[in-house]
Amino acid sequence: MSDQQSKDLDQWLERANVLSEALPFMRQFSDETIVVKYGGNAMDKADLSHLFARDVTLLRQVGINPVVVHGGGPQIDKMLVRLGIETDRVDGLRYTDQATMEVVEMVLCGSINKRIVSAINEAGGFAVGLSGKDGNLIRARKLRRSKKTAGSNVETLLDLGFVGEPAEITPDLLELFQETEMIPVVAPVGVGPAGDTYNINADTAAGAIAAAMGAARLLMLTDVTGVLDSSGNLIPEMTIAQARALIADGTIAGGMIPKVETCLDAVENGVEAAVILDGRVPHAILLELFTPHGVGTLIKAD
Repeated sequence: MSDQQSKDLDQWLERANVLSEALPFMRQFSDETIVVKYGGNAMDKADLSHLFARDVTLLRQVGINPVVVHGGGPQIDKMLVRLGIETDRVDGLRYTDQATMEVVEMVLCGSINKRIVSAINEAGGFAVGLSGKDGNLIRARKLRRSKKTAGSNVETLLDLGFVGEPAEITPDLLELFQETEMIPVVAPVGVGPAGDTYNINADTAAGAIAAAMGAARLLMLTDVTGVLDSSGNLIPEMTIAQARALIADGTIAGGMIPKVETCLDAVENGVEAAVILDGRVPHAILLELFTPHGVGTLIKAD
């Protein structure tokens, strides 16, 4: 055997060993639902989006039921600029009028959704694009936010237009996909009681869908490594009580708070565990599910 053949054999043996070590985790999640919130830089970079599509396809091939829920805020902003549609911010949140909502639906349910579907299909999967309006998957209500007036305790109700939140999830359509090889890819757009279309935060939509389906995992792909402690080190695992304590003492702050709150709501409503992990890491999903220690912050019940 030549030196090159020996090196090739060593590489193949290493890959075989990795697959063998992953087998117990594949069995653990077999027939389970894994909801993946997909967005951020991982969605914009071609190499990472290609790996994501392959990883999701692999999950389905080994008997796991993945559901992808995607965002698209930056892409929506770019399209609004291209179309010359100005949008206002209300306390840092985008006000969504009818014209803006039409663009939101076009970008989320059209270009982004179909791009993800195509990537999964090219990787050998069988993906189908949906929005929360299909099969009344996401029944929405208008999002109500308030803020206190400076120097007083008076709260003012903020009007965000057609920004909504899940009022009810009807998972029947997604459950039908579990009986097939199809991988649902969901755009976070919901329908209100009067038939109005609402834009819903993708994190919130993913958490609500995971809870309604009793998912084994909610994976929140972000642009950070996970939840960090006061020294800047990754917290690999914590309970609901520990997470709330870290929010209370200010360790968890800023934009991480709503992500952690989404995970807490999901776990409190039937999801086995939720994980915040870095979607910029190649094969982040596989590393989280199929290795002993994972790569993000896992939040579970007390």
